[in-house]
Amino acid sequence: MNYRDLLDVDLGKLGTAVGTWAQAVKHLETLSKDAQDGLKGKADTARWAGVNATVTREFVDKTAKECADLHSEAKSIWSVLDDAHQELVGLQGRAKNLEGEARQKGYVVVPDENGTVKVMPAMCTVDGKEEGEKSKELMQWYADALADLLRHAAEIDAAVVRALSRSHGNDPYNAGHATYTSLDEDMLPRAQKLAELGDDAKPQQRAELRRLWESLSPQARAELWSQHKDDLMSAGILGVTVKQISPDDGSGPYDVEDPTAHDYWILAEATGISNAGDFIGHTDAARNMDHYLRGTGTPLDLDVDRMMHDDAALRNAAQTSITENQDRWRQEALDAYRKSGGKPVAIPVESAGTGYTHTDRNWYLAVGSAQTNTTGVVTVVPGADGKPKIGLDYQVNVWDRYNWDPGKATPIGPTTVTDADMARLHRTGLAKEYDMRGSGTVRHYDLGAESGSLPAPADPGRDGTRTDIGRNGDAR
Repeated sequence: MNYRDLLDVDLGKLGTAVGTWAQAVKHLETLSKDAQDGLKGKADTARWAGVNATVTREFVDKTAKECADLHSEAKSIWSVLDDAHQELVGLQGRAKNLEGEARQKGYVVVPDENGTVKVMPAMCTVDGKEEGEKSKELMQWYADALADLLRHAAEIDAAVVRALSRSHGNDPYNAGHATYTSLDEDMLPRAQKLAELGDDAKPQQRAELRRLWESLSPQARAELWSQHKDDLMSAGILGVTVKQISPDDGSGPYDVEDPTAHDYWILAEATGISNAGDFIGHTDAARNMDHYLRGTGTPLDLDVDRMMHDDAALRNAAQTSITENQDRWRQEALDAYRKSGGKPVAIPVESAGTGYTHTDRNWYLAVGSAQTNTTGVVTVVPGADGKPKIGLDYQVNVWDRYNWDPGKATPIGPTTVTDADMARLHRTGLAKEYDMRGSGTVRHYDLGAESGSLPAPADPGRDGTRTDIGRNGDAR
């Protein structure tokens, strides 16, 4: 499937087909009922015997069964097409909105080979100046998001083909094969197999599981969550989907200037500060600076549990992200619960990203300001008293880019580090900026009407933190 296929396909025709099959289901239901209650009912109660009666009853039974099978097959086809139509309309709409948003920012979307998508500037700059880091990350985010929507649409299309084939049975003279109430019957078994992989799931499998999770009905999602909650969390089902983009361009292009003697002096001074940081308790600040000075540019994991424990600013941001959304999340889940007839449901939720600034000295020097959001799953199950019990399993996510913005200065002990000097280390290739991301442990929160403060963060201890500056070589 090509990207333009998703954007340009006329889903109105599929909608018309859904309506046609809905009418067919209605007519076949009437025919099936007439055949069962009328034709078969009269044949069963008729007072006649003999060879002719036996043959006629067998023919009537077979005809009634075939009418019922035709109704069942038509209902399966209608259910699958209706589900697919809703899914594809949603995916197409999201793709169009994303492309429109990208164009407003001055980018153009170009379909690539093998179903991938490229996003690039609509116009080249006159001076040939390279795009900034923020712009690069934004273009890549749009490309990845659009490609993911395309893969999702292709998976829906393949699921429909499988379901229609099994419903029809490839036998034009005999109806009544596999029955479907939605695409859940095709997708749930696949999602269960992927969830069982847990930590062993490959990136492509994790991405597919996330798309399946999104497409499942609230009831099917609840079944999967109840059976494979730990596996789903290990596979990253609570991963961030909002934009994780650098707030600015940082130091600019990497390794584009020749270092001077002053730059080498700054490097030596920064290395000394990094080492000293371990001795004054700022272990994470030292670790992050050391990773910058090593110049690998590889992403670094953030210990969000310790951040939550140490820093009130992050705790407040996490509380706010849930408080501002909990009423809407609760209502959405309750609506799904009532629609299911009181059966368990699960609804994935995610708050928007928001900025905050660390107040803890160690984390301020390590990260400074960052972005955070909350992802989770709202579940509703029947309570012991018959009333719905609503809960939220959530995790707090944090991301930022380790960079230095000219025009600022940071006092560290007796030394004041200017951002301009540290930024030059990136531009001269003596150090390299990198992404920092992390997610906290999944916690549970009661979303009942009397919801209050989030659970207090447990002390995660210091196991695994760096006491030797050399251990940072293993950081990723």
